[in-house]
Amino acid sequence: MTNVQKEIDRRKLDDKLPSMPWFVQQFIDYKLPDLSPSTLLEYLRDYEAFFSWLRAEGLSEASSNKEVTLTELEVLRMESVTSYRLFLATKREGANSRITVSRKLSSLRSLFHYLSQIAEDEDFYPLLKRNIMAKIEIKRTHKPKDTAAKLKGKLLEEEELLEFIGYILEGYAVDMEKNKQAIYSHELNKERDACIASLILNSGLRVSEVVNLNVDDLDLNNKLLYVYRKGNNDETFKTPVYFREQAKDELATYINLRQSRYRTPKREKGLFIALRNGDSEGSRMTKRAIQAMIMKYAKQFGKPYLTVHKLRHSFATDYYLQNDIYKTKEQLGHASTETTEIYAHLTDKTMSEAIERRTDDGM
Repeated sequence: MTNVQKEIDRRKLDDKLPSMPWFVQQFIDYKLPDLSPSTLLEYLRDYEAFFSWLRAEGLSEASSNKEVTLTELEVLRMESVTSYRLFLATKREGANSRITVSRKLSSLRSLFHYLSQIAEDEDFYPLLKRNIMAKIEIKRTHKPKDTAAKLKGKLLEEEELLEFIGYILEGYAVDMEKNKQAIYSHELNKERDACIASLILNSGLRVSEVVNLNVDDLDLNNKLLYVYRKGNNDETFKTPVYFREQAKDELATYINLRQSRYRTPKREKGLFIALRNGDSEGSRMTKRAIQAMIMKYAKQFGKPYLTVHKLRHSFATDYYLQNDIYKTKEQLGHASTETTEIYAHLTDKTMSEAIERRTDDGM
C-alpha cells in the first residue's frame, strides 16, 4: 500500500511542480533524495498558499504563483511575515492549529534557507541575498513531557536491547523458516543488520549519521566513531562519539566480511554496504534501506512500532539512567538540553515502575 501511495504522491508532485517558480522546482529536486513525495507535496501546498497570499496582499506583482520572483521574496519585511502568520492562525475558512502554523512556517524556512545558504547563481552568489525567514523564531510546539508520554511503552528496555540484537542474528530465521526469500536475504545480511542495530542501541546515533559513516571513521580499539553531527554547520569537523563495549563484537564481525560478502570495491568508503539485486558490487546503504530493515525485524519481534529513531530513544533512556542530562545531551548531539529532557520524563516513569515492581515482588 505504501508504495502505491508513494507513486500517487510522486505523480501529484510532478503535476504540481510546473505551476511553481523555477527556484522552488530546483529546491524540490535538491530535497527529493532525502524526503518522501508526500512530505514534498505538503511543502508545495504550503508554498502555494504563501505565494497566493503574497499576490492577494499586493506583495508580489505576479499574475500566477509561477511568476513570483526571488527579488519579491528578498524585500519582504518582518511585518509582512507577521501578518502571514496571523492570517494562518485566524483565517475564516478554518484556522490552523499552532502545530500546523509552525509546520507551514518551517517549510518556508527550509526553502529560504536553501535559497540563501545552499543554492548559487552562475557567479557563485547565493540566489537569495537576504533571508527574512531566518529571523522568524518557530516556537517548539512539542513539550518534552508530551513527547515522553507518546514514547511510553514503545521503546526497548533493559534486557530487550540485547534480545533484539539476538533476534536479528538468530530468532528471525526461525520465525521465517518457510519463507525462502526472507531466509536467503537474512543469511546474507544478518551480521550487518545486527551490527547496525547494536551500534544505534549502544551509541544513540541518528540514522543519517549511520548512513554517512565511512570505514575510516571507525576506531574500534578506542570504541570511537567520528561523525558529522546534524545541526553542526561546520562541514569540515567530525565529532568523536563513543559507543559502548557491547557493540564492539558486532562491529568487528561485520568489518571482517564487509568486503568479501558485499563485493565492495576499494573506492567505496561507506561503512555499511548493501548488495542490491542485479548489482555486481556493493554500495553504501541508504537511509530508507536502514529504516525498512529495522521495521522488518521489529514487526517480527512483536514490536511493530519500533523504528530506527526509537532505537536511538531506547539507547538514550538507558544511558540517561546512568549519566546526567549534560552527558546525555553531548552523546546524542542535541543542540540544547530541552530536547534531552524527554529522557528525564521517561526515566521518571521507569524509576517509579521499577519501585512498584519491587514492592509487588515483596522485596
